[in-house]
Amino acid sequence: MKDTKSVMSTAIAGALALSLAAASSSAVAGKPGFEKCQGVAKAGMNDCGTSKHSCAGQASTDGDAEEWVYVPEGTCSKIVGGKVKGKK
Repeated sequence: MKDTKSVMSTAIAGALALSLAAASSSAVAGKPGFEKCQGVAKAGMNDCGTSKHSCAGQASTDGDAEEWVYVPEGTCSKIVGGKVKGKK
């Protein structure tokens, strides 16, 4: 009986964790009307991870070329040092 309860609670916890992970990944996938602007983030103010770290808010220096933030579309090209991420 104890084993059945343990298995069931583990399965429920796993399903809940999976659904939360799916919901959170779609929330940060992109913002309509915004673009990713590289090279303009202040230290600690980046929007997502890079090859140097995995989370938002972990930029260690101002203006790192790899760090990015969301800005309204068309704004990045107006910022000195700004480059639209992923645009060729």
